[in-house]
Amino acid sequence: MKKHKSRPCTHRMVCTLVLILLAREAFAGVVNEQQKSGQETKLHNRADLYIRDPFILADAATRTYYLYKSMSVRLKDGKSRRGVGVYTSEALQIWEGPTPVFHFPEDSWANQSIWAPEVHKYKGKYYLFVTLTSKDKLPTPEGRPQNVKRATQILIADSPTGPFEPFADKPHTPEDWMSLDGTLWVEDGVPYMIFCHEWVQITDGTMELVQLRDDLSGVVGKPTTLFKATDAKWVRSLRDIGGKRHGYVTDGAFLYRSRTGKLLMIWSSFSEHKYTVGLAYSTTGKVGGPWEQVDEPLLATDGGHGMIFTTFDGKFMMAVHQPNSGDIRAQFYELDDLGHILCIKRKLPLPGQ
Repeated sequence: MKKHKSRPCTHRMVCTLVLILLAREAFAGVVNEQQKSGQETKLHNRADLYIRDPFILADAATRTYYLYKSMSVRLKDGKSRRGVGVYTSEALQIWEGPTPVFHFPEDSWANQSIWAPEVHKYKGKYYLFVTLTSKDKLPTPEGRPQNVKRATQILIADSPTGPFEPFADKPHTPEDWMSLDGTLWVEDGVPYMIFCHEWVQITDGTMELVQLRDDLSGVVGKPTTLFKATDAKWVRSLRDIGGKRHGYVTDGAFLYRSRTGKLLMIWSSFSEHKYTVGLAYSTTGKVGGPWEQVDEPLLATDGGHGMIFTTFDGKFMMAVHQPNSGDIRAQFYELDDLGHILCIKRKLPLPGQ
């Protein structure tokens, strides 16, 4: 007589194997039938996502985190154009995407690169701030790399997943400047953009401020300088840390009002420890400054271009890319708001660490 005692165990093993295979298939990435523009969307472990200049939009209404990055967008006709995509997550570790939210129009003034996308919700709309570069050459100071037209442009959408549309085929920063990394700050009901005037053009990069129109469609007046890179004691020339060129970088500003009302700014440059996040504060509490630099950087472990957000469980976080070259990932650091200054509490481990 045959024995059948092993069948329940075998059945459980088969079911378990099927579930594992299904989970692996989902994690490896199954094409989302609701994808836009023919782009594949997948599930990604944060440890596997290559991303520079990470920006998180935390939408409390849907308890969804949106992570934006530059990417190549595949169009319906099979062609590809440079653009911006978004990943979504409920818990910061596993991300679904990317979903395209913008790509270069065929006749755009900018046609070379897209950097540092960030999305802000303002007056019920969503605004994409993005750094664009064209082939158009600008007059180049002696000893500088070839200057080209680079600028921040603002686009608008009804949803954090776009599609984002330009107000016009022109940037928001001066057209004869090499500018980058624009971000939004609203003070007393007035919108402003803080952006960087690039070291490639002026050697000692600066942080600039310009008022925006109420609908963010353009600027009001001319930019004013908040500070220059060398105002921070920790900043080093690129050549001093092994680079080919002499110059002092300003990158990636993000403003934050502390629990005591102090206006703080994180921004990035290069120190003796390579890519670094510094901290500045407004002595008046106003965006126009004057701005003073904190002597010691906030993060000096070859990571930077930071931004700040609050998780849905109340944790105060900074997102950066780290390291600055090679195996680049979005890293999250929990911060302490001490009122007069920020400090790092802990690093959120990558999945599997």
